[in-house]
Amino acid sequence: MTNDNKKIQTKRQAKKLKAHVTHLEMRHPPLRVIPVPTKPSIALMRAKNIPPEFYSYLYEIVGKPHHWEDRRNMAPVKLSSIINNENTEISVLYADACPAGFFELNKKNHPHSIEILYFGLAPKYQGLRLGKWFMSAAISAAWAHKPQRVILQTNTLDHPAALRLYQRLGFSPVATQDVEIGEWK
Repeated sequence: MTNDNKKIQTKRQAKKLKAHVTHLEMRHPPLRVIPVPTKPSIALMRAKNIPPEFYSYLYEIVGKPHHWEDRRNMAPVKLSSIINNENTEISVLYADACPAGFFELNKKNHPHSIEILYFGLAPKYQGLRLGKWFMSAAISAAWAHKPQRVILQTNTLDHPAALRLYQRLGFSPVATQDVEIGEWK
């Protein structure tokens, strides 16, 4: 059996996980600014012309624990065309000079909405009090485009505190649905 056939067979055998998705929106920019954490030393940088290999690395370190699947096995050329599109904005969080997480804005429905399509921290950087500030930075980046609303979604496979955090920062649930997601081993 060739490697390609093994990959296809493995994909078919991937266990399906049930997830409850919550769609959220924010209709007004938040009034409160979250202070920048002092430890670890952090930098947030907007990535331009991001190499698909680097994006795939970020996607895996952040998304694998939560079984993100949309871009898991995407060909580099196709991935590059999406992540380097004018409607995509990616910012990378560095902690002590190491990639610690990223967020991605989808601007294709601007000015109606800006979507925080992906957001997360690598497991090593969770629990360091970075999440609240980092999400606040993603929200600010989205509102900088002056949309009518900012949207995002989360599901029960994401970090257990995600939904609570989003609501504390001003998002309101607008819809839910149940889905099946392929397990990421």
